[in-house]
Amino acid sequence: MQVKNTRKRKELLIMEYKFTSENFNEEVLKSDIPVMVDFYADWCGPCRMMMPIVEKMAEKYNGKVKVGKVNTEHQPELAGMFNVRSIPSFFFIKDGKVVESAVGGMSEGNLSAKIDNLINA
Repeated sequence: MQVKNTRKRKELLIMEYKFTSENFNEEVLKSDIPVMVDFYADWCGPCRMMMPIVEKMAEKYNGKVKVGKVNTEHQPELAGMFNVRSIPSFFFIKDGKVVESAVGGMSEGNLSAKIDNLINA
């Protein structure tokens, strides 16, 4: 398992996963809990805007949902597999299947609602 960002906040270990072609099958498609995948690029302004919101989601849903990122510059095959044409793109995956997707920046409340829908899917 590769972890992009590990932080200690209020004595809680927060993990935001870094998904790659090497770990995607095990960490995402075969995950025993739902997964939110954020396709992004370092140069993308809206992606940078979403970074703190995605980190909050990793904290809020720790243990209930895997929250992770795919850098489209480094993992173009994964972006192609999901037909990512615009970033940020979010995919909500449960039992190896995409149950919802969204493109572009959104509020913390909207992203949280989508993750809640994923949990209840």
